Amino acid sequence: MTDNGQRGTGAQHPDDAQYRRPSGVPDAFDRAPAGPAPTPHAPEPPAVVAQAFARPHGVPDSFADADRPRLVENAPVQAPPPEMLLRAFGRPHGSADGFAAPAGSRLRDRISPESPWWKPDADRDPWRDAASRSALGGPAVFDDGDSVDDAGILTDPAGRRRIRLRDVPLRFALLVLIGALLIGLVGGGTGFVLGRTATESPLLKPDAELSSVSEPIIRPPGSIADIAERLLPAVVSVEIRIGDSGGTGSGVVIDEDGYILTNNHVVSQAADSPDAIVRAIFADGTGSAARIVGRDPLSDLAVIKVERPGLVVASLGDSSALVVGDPVVAIGSPLGLASTVTSGIVSALNRPVRLAGQGSDTNAVINAIQTDAAINPGNSGGALVDGSGAVVGINTAIASLGSTGGPGGSIGLGFAIPIDTARGIAEELISTGTATHATLGVNARSVNDTARDGALVVAVEDNSAAAAAGIREGDVIIRVGDLDIGSSEELVVAVDANRPGDTVTVVVVRGGDSQELQATLRAR
Repeated sequence: MTDNGQRGTGAQHPDDAQYRRPSGVPDAFDRAPAGPAPTPHAPEPPAVVAQAFARPHGVPDSFADADRPRLVENAPVQAPPPEMLLRAFGRPHGSADGFAAPAGSRLRDRISPESPWWKPDADRDPWRDAASRSALGGPAVFDDGDSVDDAGILTDPAGRRRIRLRDVPLRFALLVLIGALLIGLVGGGTGFVLGRTATESPLLKPDAELSSVSEPIIRPPGSIADIAERLLPAVVSVEIRIGDSGGTGSGVVIDEDGYILTNNHVVSQAADSPDAIVRAIFADGTGSAARIVGRDPLSDLAVIKVERPGLVVASLGDSSALVVGDPVVAIGSPLGLASTVTSGIVSALNRPVRLAGQGSDTNAVINAIQTDAAINPGNSGGALVDGSGAVVGINTAIASLGSTGGPGGSIGLGFAIPIDTARGIAEELISTGTATHATLGVNARSVNDTARDGALVVAVEDNSAAAAAGIREGDVIIRVGDLDIGSSEELVVAVDANRPGDTVTVVVVRGGDSQELQATLRAR
């Protein structure tokens, strides 16, 4: 091939001479000439090996025996291959070449004694000629340069002796092992004795002084600790005493003149008993007698009043701005434990909850704020506070699995009256002692007709807003104003969201068809 990458036309290359075979030397892949192969010359063994394995003196052959049959000299190296293999793999008929390049090839003229592909013993190389005989080679050569001298000792290239495991005497190895065991026993025994006899440190330390936190704890605004510090003085415990019995609830100071907002079911028993004693216990442990200003069984709210100057008034927030997940804090006196603070989040909004306290005239349905802040009996009337420290609800009820012998505890389902509703009721109670509510004038129960939920009208009161609007028994109310109705509790909440005298659109299902009726709500 030329320097330009083009194949030659047959002219000899100027460098071919250095690869040409010597004159009279057959091709590299030709068979060796017929006749016995030269006997390979084995190197003389080391003296120590010859002394151990050489023939006894005067014995010419190994295991000399005059009667032993002798090998036939010049025996054939191998049996000729079968005829079938010769036809399949033998040379073509009339060809004397082996695996040499065919006649006319430039490879035949480029091999020379200086070529890396040619050696003086190439005609006997078994890799070049399959008919060549095999022979033993020289002794093993260590890759790292180590060697074995005449005495059988392994040495490195510098002549230094290398110690091998088999060179270590057995007695010496046993002595080393026994010594190691003795040292281990002595060390273990010494440690055991020292451990048993060491003196113990004194039980008492007269100058004991424990470490303390050097940096002050930071309570940023809006933290639970900050909210509790600001709201605890505005939340009171409400104690009711009637003879030998009584009860405990909570309340929130909503006016500096001593007005405290609480639940109706906390004070309802005291309202019916002239001998009842109502007291408000403040965060500093002092108490003041309280009087009932007004109460509303339909919303479960009540207002009491104390004569005490310098009261801390709670800030009332906006419950309509709450969203599910907002952090909240509940403050009150659960189980009589005054000034208790728990925290959680808003779990749900606009949850209709029916209230009917035992021993109370409360009969209300509230549109509650649901929270997982721990609320227990005694929290009723206390504050539900948002992250800014403003009161957004009045804790009123809990959902509980109940227990034998008493009310159940918190399971993370507490309910509070939204402050937007409580504010209006409290203002009416402070102004007039009573509160008014809108009514439709029907008795209803929840129903599910597999198509949609609603409130089934069981009875219609005479001269009521429902009778005037044409609502009949058997109608299913599915909407009031802008609110969908799915149960009787939702119907009460939707109607109570309006004021007496308001006209609302009521959608009912009658005979499979829906109708829109206009109802002007009345007071109750």
